[in-house]
Amino acid sequence: MEVGQMQRQWIDYTRSLFIEGFLDAQFLQLEQLQDDNNPDFVVEVVSLFFQDSHKLLNDLTVALDQKSVDFKMVDAHVHQLKGSSSSIGAQRVKNCCIAFRNLCEEQNIDGCLKCLHQVKQECCLVKNKLETLFRLEQQIMAAGGSIPLMELSF
Repeated sequence: MEVGQMQRQWIDYTRSLFIEGFLDAQFLQLEQLQDDNNPDFVVEVVSLFFQDSHKLLNDLTVALDQKSVDFKMVDAHVHQLKGSSSSIGAQRVKNCCIAFRNLCEEQNIDGCLKCLHQVKQECCLVKNKLETLFRLEQQIMAAGGSIPLMELSF
């Protein structure tokens, strides 16, 4: 595949991630922080997010499995996940966390368990989507191309 075609594929794929709500403008701001001095900045930040979110989701699973659920602790974990997902622009994860926190406030264990399942699902989906995006970027760079600049204009 030629570079121009890969770049168009990257633009279309990236646009779909925004249209489908996986990413928001914060992701574009994160990309703007990347430069020649730190070409893997976004991949590194996103990788750290997924490492942290994996631990938080495990902690939430354990916390919600207790006979007496500490909703303040659950809420603190969800708050942390909401903040970190927001910082990378993972919009659907962040939105799930907002609903999750409301259910923690209500001490709704069934609702919290459903939200936990949904947050896990959304984390997995956005991880797969971003891995595909980063693979496309690697292919473009390996072919001697550059990653097109993206603006929210759709």
